Formats: sequence, C-alpha cells, structure tokens
Amino acid sequence: MAGSELTNVKSPRVKAARRLTKRAFRDRDRAFLAEGPQAVREALRLDGVVMELFTTAEAAVRHADLLAEATLKGVPRHRASGEVMAELSQTVTPQGLLAICRFVHVPLDEALDGDPALVAVLAHVRDPGNAGTVLRTADAAGAGSVVFTDASVDPYNGKCVRASAGSLFHLPVTTGAPVARAVAALKERGLRVLAADGAGTRTLDDVDLSGPTAWIFGNEAWGLPPEILELADDVVRVPIYGQAESLNLATAAAVCLYASARAQRAR
Repeated sequence: MAGSELTNVKSPRVKAARRLTKRAFRDRDRAFLAEGPQAVREALRLDGVVMELFTTAEAAVRHADLLAEATLKGVPRHRASGEVMAELSQTVTPQGLLAICRFVHVPLDEALDGDPALVAVLAHVRDPGNAGTVLRTADAAGAGSVVFTDASVDPYNGKCVRASAGSLFHLPVTTGAPVARAVAALKERGLRVLAADGAGTRTLDDVDLSGPTAWIFGNEAWGLPPEILELADDVVRVPIYGQAESLNLATAAAVCLYASARAQRAR
C-alpha cells in the first residue's frame, strides 16, 4: 500500500476524491465513487475501470483478496484513517473500502448492438435509490441494457451506485439519451416498446411479452407524461388484485421485467 496513512481530511488527495460526490465534478472528471466490497469487487472485474482504491487498515485485512486483485491490476492503493473514510463515505456506517472509478457509460447504439431481448428505460426517474434498484432488477432479469434518459437521475450518484449492488458494472448502461431518440432506436432494433403506467387500459395479463421488449418506467410521483405515452407501442399497467392503491416504481419495474423474462424463456 503506497505511502503513509491518509489522516488529513483536507489533504488534496482526499478533497479530490470527496468532490466526486457532486455531479458537476463527476461529469468533469468522468469519474465516480464506488463504495463497499460488492461494488469494488464488480468494478475490479472490468479492466481499467478502478483508478484508485482507499481502504482502512481493518478493511484491508478483511478484504485482502480485493486488495491483492487491485495490486495485480496496478491500481494505486491508499490506506486511510477512519476519519478520512468517514469524510469520503456517503453512508452512515462506512465499510472501509472505496474506489474511484471511470465512467462505464456506453453509447446508445453500441448498447443495442447485440440486439437485446429486454431493455429497461428510465424516463424522468429522479430518486437514485429507485433508479439503482431498477438497474439491479434489470440485471437480475437478464436485460441486455439499461437506458437512463436525459431527464433522469445520474446513475453515478452514490445512492444509485449502492442500490445497484454492483449491477452498474454488469450490463451496458446508457446515459443522457432523449426519450424520443431512445424509443426510435429501440424500435429500429425490433423491440416492442411498452410504457409501464397506472393509467394503462391493458394489464400484464392482456399482453404478449414473449418477444423482444423495452419497458419505459417513469417518475415516482406522477408517472409518464402524455408525450412519452404516445411514443410507446402500448401502455400497460400492473394489475392490482388487492386493495393497495398502487405499487412503488421499483416494485412495478420488477414485476414488469420478470414478466417479460419469464415469457421469453417460456417461448
């Protein structure tokens, strides 16, 4: 581990890392923070993504395998005091392991090159925890890519990265695409574009999900605006069999994505 322990929270190295908690600096540096052993482990599996690694003495012992892997890949490592790690961490209880990573953004056309059979599109999704959970669910359901449109939260937001539980590093993630352009590209690749919205006249029980499908998920509070609903091939709602008013975004997305995944595999 290079150098002595970092103990000064105002040191240039710590301040440079800390500023990546703000989107303007992430966009400028094309870098973000990935915190915790799960995120670091998945990031290290991608060559050239991890730029630096910070760890406390305790975490270095606990996760010696990750430090060994970082060393093999030539990743600079810094031992940090608990105070410094608390300064860098965005969690109440820091896990003592944090990486500075390069953006893993993939251009829209490139993300669709493999003709994915299942794609999740986040339109006007503002809550980073929800966005990260949808990304994780899309990964688990076998989606080929996830699209964060230009009006949605930054996928490199710390809460979003944590909620994705490493899935950010598993599949192509596109950011900043206008919804209309994303929908047009999806349709050109032969995907049926479905908008998930409580106002849908059809339910999951009424639609054939066995073909290539892209799901558009909207804002947590007000759903999808009319102009986006009009872009979709169909507007579909999750059926509510009990007395609940609705499902939250992440849960509805999980139901829709798994319904498609199961239908495609059954075919």
